[in-house]
Formats: sequence, structure tokens, C-alpha cells
Amino acid sequence: MGKIIGGFWVPHDPVMFVAPNAPDVKQRDAVWAAYEQCAERLAALEPTTVIIVGCDHYILFGTHCLPRYVIGTGDVDGPIDRLPGLERGPVGNHQVLAEHIVEHGEVEGIDWTVARSFTVDHSFSIPHQLIVKPAEQQLGRELPSIPVYLACGVDPYISLKRSADLGRQLRAAVEAFDADERVVIIGSGGISHWVGTVEMGRVAEDFDREILALGVSGDLQGLCAYSDEEILRRAGNGAMEIRNFACAMAAIDRPHGEVIAYEAVPAWVTGLGFVQLHVGEDRP
Repeated sequence: MGKIIGGFWVPHDPVMFVAPNAPDVKQRDAVWAAYEQCAERLAALEPTTVIIVGCDHYILFGTHCLPRYVIGTGDVDGPIDRLPGLERGPVGNHQVLAEHIVEHGEVEGIDWTVARSFTVDHSFSIPHQLIVKPAEQQLGRELPSIPVYLACGVDPYISLKRSADLGRQLRAAVEAFDADERVVIIGSGGISHWVGTVEMGRVAEDFDREILALGVSGDLQGLCAYSDEEILRRAGNGAMEIRNFACAMAAIDRPHGEVIAYEAVPAWVTGLGFVQLHVGEDRP
């Protein structure tokens, strides 16, 4: 029997790589240090597998196909987008567990779109390369990483409620898996940012701190209560990525969180929040 033993919320801001020296030194050092701390905490959990929940940015999918949710069950590589400091290469997947999640979903009313050959973008690759790979080095072994993608880059968006449904199904599928897997789930995204609009560069710190507080309290219902209109008005189209947070939180049994770091960084056009999600009564 498998178990989801914890999770994280982390950002995937590509501007960090395009303009690494744009913010002041203290702020950028705090963000890079937060990734390092997440890697250390991931290694301390001694996982056997990682699930990374990201989202397309109209790079992988376009007008020809806009799936609401996708899981990579076969060969994985990436990132498809070229960013300085992010190397493209193969990613070790846990194909047996990924396929089991799909099969389990059919029973539970979750009809996964399946990618048997999948090139990820930066929403997967940034947490994978900055958190998972360093954790692998600390553990001295590979951590297979399963990509899950939710439609929160462009409309039609997957709903927050459905995102949570997927998280609950991921947990149930892992628990129904025969092997003794220790799985950590990473919700990759946000928080506030406006992409390709006149407000680009604005950060809504009040909204960001609301979201972080919901993570700390484990308030999934509160997280899923935001309307799309409120998110877009208060925090921008990029903040629709809190769907990835909802999925990760719902995958945790009786979740509660701990803020590792938060920085509002207009120079990187995003409010960057890092949260560790703990299970039940587990305390840091």
C-alpha cells in the first residue's frame, strides 16, 4: 500500500532565469534559498516517488487540443521552452504507478487524458530541477517524477472543485497501489501575476497572503471558494494556477501547512510563495 506522505506549493517563475539579477540581492537570495530548503525537506521525507502538478502555458497545447487534465504515463523529457540554466533532458517517470492512477481513476469517475510520450514545460521542470534533483543527490538515488497538468493557463479552465477531486483521486490511487510507495506531491504555480496584460509586473501581496494562510490552516474549502472572476480581478490570470495548489492539498490526508518563504517580486512579475504541506498530525 502506498501513501502520500507530504507535499509542497512552489512557484515556477521563468523570469527568474531570464532576468536573474533584476530584484535586489536580498530578495533573490531569499527565493533561491527557499528552493534549496524545499529540496532538503523533500529529501528528509525519504520519498520514493514525486508527483508534480503543473499547467500548460499555451506552449504544449494550443487551439488544436486543450485538455482539462493530463497525466504523463510514459517517456518524459523537457523542458520544451528554452530558459538559461534549465537543461533539457529525460525525466525518470514511475510508469507503473502512473498507469495505475489512470486505471483507478476510471473506477472513480476520473477520465484522465493520457500522454504516453510527454515533453513538459517549465511548470514541471523548475521544481524538478531545483527541488527534486538536489533531493536525489542528497538521497543518492533517483526519484521518479510523474507529471500532472491542469488547465489553468488559458480558458476553458478546469474548476477549483475538479482540481480538488483530482487530488483526492491521486491519494486514493496511491493508497490502492500494491507497492510500498512514499509519494510527495508538488503543486507548482503562482501566486499573483498578470501574464501578457497591461498589469504585468504588479503583485497582489494581500491575495497571496490569503492563499498562504489557507495553506497553513489546510482550508481546502476556502481555497476552492474563489470564483474565477475574483481571482482574475484581484491577482491576475497567472493566479489561476492556484488550481495546482488545490490539487496538491486535496491529495494530503488532513493537511496543514507551513510557510517556508514568501517574496513579492515585481521585478520577476510574481508573488512567490513556498509552503510545505504536512499530513494529519505530523508537525515540523
